Amino acid sequence: MKGFGLWALDSGPLTAITVSSLIVLVSCGGPAPQQPPAQSTPPPEAAKPAPPPAPYYVYITNEQGGDLSIIHGGTDEVIATIPLGKRPRGERVSPDGTQLFVALSGSPIAGPGVDESKLPPPDKSADGIGIVDIASKKVVKVLHGGSDPEALSLSTDGTRVYTSNEDAGAATIIDVATNKELASIPVGDEPEGVATSPDGKLVYVTSEGDGQVTAIDTATNKALKVFKVDARPRACIFLPDGSRAYCTAENGGTVSVVNAKTHTVTKKLKVPGEGAKPMGLAVAPDGKHIYITTGRGGVLVSLDTATNQFSAPVKVGARPWGVGISPDGKKLYTANGPSNDVTILDADSLKVLGKVKVGRGPWGVAIK
Repeated sequence: MKGFGLWALDSGPLTAITVSSLIVLVSCGGPAPQQPPAQSTPPPEAAKPAPPPAPYYVYITNEQGGDLSIIHGGTDEVIATIPLGKRPRGERVSPDGTQLFVALSGSPIAGPGVDESKLPPPDKSADGIGIVDIASKKVVKVLHGGSDPEALSLSTDGTRVYTSNEDAGAATIIDVATNKELASIPVGDEPEGVATSPDGKLVYVTSEGDGQVTAIDTATNKALKVFKVDARPRACIFLPDGSRAYCTAENGGTVSVVNAKTHTVTKKLKVPGEGAKPMGLAVAPDGKHIYITTGRGGVLVSLDTATNQFSAPVKVGARPWGVGISPDGKKLYTANGPSNDVTILDADSLKVLGKVKVGRGPWGVAIK
């Protein structure tokens, strides 16, 4: 058609190929833009492996802080601190390892030489035996434990608690399931240490005020015998075979070796170390050694149970009290009250491996 045509700006008429190409370009809106390369999604970060479970845990009651420090037995680091109540002191892990029983007291702290008449009145509502669920790390129940409970032990099946009532001069036996007091047994002045024999047939309770130990028959819940040791007995512990027990006497500076069948003292051994005040006890799993803390003496000693020979004293900290041994018998832990820490030792060499800070006034040690 005349008058109709497509022209280049300066090069004459367009060819058919050029026209058709232009039509395609116009109809398609120009060349397709290049798409940016697809962004690759980075692979998810590899999940960090969970830390291995501890071979055991160390439970430290902090008397002044009112709480519990939990130490990982593999790393020897505090992994949790949980509230307990007033003045947590003696403690035991249940036989099945699921619960921790802790003696709680609302009586004010009274050190040696303190005039207790000038102290504030006791808060009896705070007295009891706290039960900690180990999995959830919470106090799930408080048992009636008599007045001012200080230390405790458990029956071998975990159904009963035996506790010392310091201001009442008695030992209380509690049924865990029903939270009922089964018996209250007079045991002497200011009872403290409580220990159950391996077969569960006996409980020994020390009485600080009169230097004696009461043997209780767990079948009848009655005292079998009372025997004397040295001044201010603090704790007793049985050998794994139940043949003997060992009882510390703080002011006497001795540990008594006791025939656990006749409940008679066969030897009194002077604990070495300047100013030694024997306090807490731990026994090796094989029964070959007893480990003793010495309070104001600041040291720990080992006693060979076959020869009655002591090791050289090892400085561990300020007024070590509670002591425990790992289930494999390789490490010891001492609670050092005034310095708010725990000392860790190699059980064979008694070499100090380190210290870890815990709460205020660490008192008891339990390991499971």
